[in-house]
Amino acid sequence: MRKSIALLLVLTLTLGMGAAALAQGDTYEIALVTDVGNIDDRSFNQASWEGVVEYATANDVTYSYYKPSEDTNLAREETMREAIGKGAKVLVLPGFLFFESAAVIAKEFADVQILLIDTTPAEEGLQNIYSVLYQEEQSGFFAGYAAVKDGYKKLGYLGGMAVPAVVRYGHGYVMGAEYAAQEMGLTDVEIKYWYSGSFLPNDEIKIKMSGWATEGTEVVFACGGGIVWSALLAAEEADTVVIGVDVDQSSLDPRIITSAMKHLQKSVVDALTALYANGGTWGELGGIVATLGAESGDVGIPTAPESWRLKNFTVDEYNAIFEKVMAGEIEISPDVENTPAVTAVTVDYQE
Repeated sequence: MRKSIALLLVLTLTLGMGAAALAQGDTYEIALVTDVGNIDDRSFNQASWEGVVEYATANDVTYSYYKPSEDTNLAREETMREAIGKGAKVLVLPGFLFFESAAVIAKEFADVQILLIDTTPAEEGLQNIYSVLYQEEQSGFFAGYAAVKDGYKKLGYLGGMAVPAVVRYGHGYVMGAEYAAQEMGLTDVEIKYWYSGSFLPNDEIKIKMSGWATEGTEVVFACGGGIVWSALLAAEEADTVVIGVDVDQSSLDPRIITSAMKHLQKSVVDALTALYANGGTWGELGGIVATLGAESGDVGIPTAPESWRLKNFTVDEYNAIFEKVMAGEIEISPDVENTPAVTAVTVDYQE
């Protein structure tokens, strides 16, 4: 764990220097604005940033990133105006926190094209915004299914803030565990389920996860940015394991056995490719909300050999269940208002 934390610090410094180098130029055509995280968060912001870098470097387009001074809509709007003042024609905005500020800027700068990731704007029909959502319930399903198939019966779901994406991940996790338990004829699978109310690591989360481990929890799906570090600290002490989120987080720590992923980098590259193929405007994509999932290859769990740490559940078995979801043979509800109906597993929803 200490090696992982040291590696994170090195990566932070490295990415920070790269960003500083970018900031020495005059103007930047594509600008990513972070929400409350950094481009080195090994999660949502970083994956989106890597999509910007991949597209821009391959197509000789200038690019940079900007971080708001504080977690407010006003600060986000000011930061977007700063980016536009430095030449941005395209804004990439990852995260639900841009719900209100994206609409404000879209109306103020009609010629600036906005890629809004993981949320929709507060006002519909803005032709210079293309919004991308994900079927997180599918990724969560694959994670829960894999955990039970691998032999875990005492599961935990640690959510951050109970925003729709986090809720869909959690509900999908429950449905995946339920589906696997039914297939295997199990009736003793248990899930502890809790939203921490934060995306940042803290002592309260670590203590809660340690308590779960003491009560027998074997694997925790840590869904929410930096809270994975609290889960990992507890897992190290208790010799348990963790499931990552949003991207392949296996490099964070050997205890991460898999990750419920959204292929954010691919989605950003695909969107920017479509934008520039249309002459730099969204065209028919303007005002559209795209919901990406297994069918388009935008969600799943990692299958690379270095990331696959499941011992009893195989890649071939995963591919088989993925095909069923992709083909619509297994329907996974995106409902965030009602908890999933279960018969084979027991879920302890905690306050």
